[in-house]
Amino acid sequence: MNDSLARLPNRLSVWRERWKFLRKRVTIILVLGVLLDALLVAYPLIHRILADEHLSWLSQTSWRGVIEAIGLLDLPRLALALGLALMAAGLWTRARVAWTFSLLLVMSTGAIAMYNAGGTLNAMVLYNGILLLALLRFWSIFDRSSLAAGTLFAIASILSLMWYANLGALYLGNEFKPPITDLANAAYFSMVAISTVGFGDIVPVTHAARWFVISVIVIGITVFATSLGAVIAPLVGGKLRAVIQQKARHSMRKNHVILCGATPLALGLHHNLIAKGEKVTVVIKPGIPNPFPANADILVGDASSSETLIEAGVMDALYVLALREDDPDNAFIVLAVKALPSCPAKTVAVVNDSQNLEKIRHVNPDMVFSPQILGAELLSRALLGEPFDSSIFFELSFAKPISAESTNAAAS
Repeated sequence: MNDSLARLPNRLSVWRERWKFLRKRVTIILVLGVLLDALLVAYPLIHRILADEHLSWLSQTSWRGVIEAIGLLDLPRLALALGLALMAAGLWTRARVAWTFSLLLVMSTGAIAMYNAGGTLNAMVLYNGILLLALLRFWSIFDRSSLAAGTLFAIASILSLMWYANLGALYLGNEFKPPITDLANAAYFSMVAISTVGFGDIVPVTHAARWFVISVIVIGITVFATSLGAVIAPLVGGKLRAVIQQKARHSMRKNHVILCGATPLALGLHHNLIAKGEKVTVVIKPGIPNPFPANADILVGDASSSETLIEAGVMDALYVLALREDDPDNAFIVLAVKALPSCPAKTVAVVNDSQNLEKIRHVNPDMVFSPQILGAELLSRALLGEPFDSSIFFELSFAKPISAESTNAAAS
């Protein structure tokens, strides 16, 4: 039983690495799936271009003739393909907004494929159905709020809207007064309609054209509002989250333990204290790698500075643990805590080199912990068959003169 518990952290670490590996592979598969969907959607038009059908499009005398020659449904299909390709890049970053937009595009692609097939199932409909289920199944992978993905969403939305507005304006050009006969006028009218400026120099004169303008205005307001939110939300949300987390950490820094150092002993002690429900604030020296979990309360600074200790909440702390690899650093941390007037926190100093034990004790920490001396004492008693209990630990650890027996054991 004890062996199983001892191996549990290693097993959890292995499972965590396997889950990261699986997440990465699933993300790659879904990105490739969306890219393949984009290629399948655009393939009919690409095939027609490779067959030189585009030469007949260029011979048309009007934009309406060009659109009818290409096919009224083929142009929106191309817009869907471009949108899917853009969202594949967003899925690579595991952004939630890219996942949401990909879901809508795959649903739209499947609906168009079913419409073209006369409401029956075919390979394209089945593929989009499988891709949709895969995106829904692994939704939890896409949990990031990304500015880059939000920008991609905004670009794809605005380009799709401009595509729709210009396409409709050119197709219905003769139903406006004056008629819209070229791309410049179509782009101008589209921007006026989308921005709801309404100069009145180009007006729809038929019911079809009026319904089209209404749709452009409604979709334009929705797209711009959504795109603005997708870009600004990660910026504001990230800063707001950082402020809230900082305030929460400051409010939690009461009756807590301040752990100074990033050694394996500090990491293990942090894990045990957190597992037992204790509040821990870690102070790491600048330039030292951070091995602690992402949700740990980390403060980067010099723990021997009173300003850093006060920021860590030393006046409301239970203990300050000096666990750095350098014994002089640990002594200076203890002195810094002792120098604070009326500081209630007890100090614990680790001695990495047993030769520095008496020097550390001269700074009067409440507890001194030397792994070398404690290990030597316990091992010698085990080898000689002598009993040992918790009193040995307290005898060796609390700040008082070390016994001759312990000194001999350490020297041996």
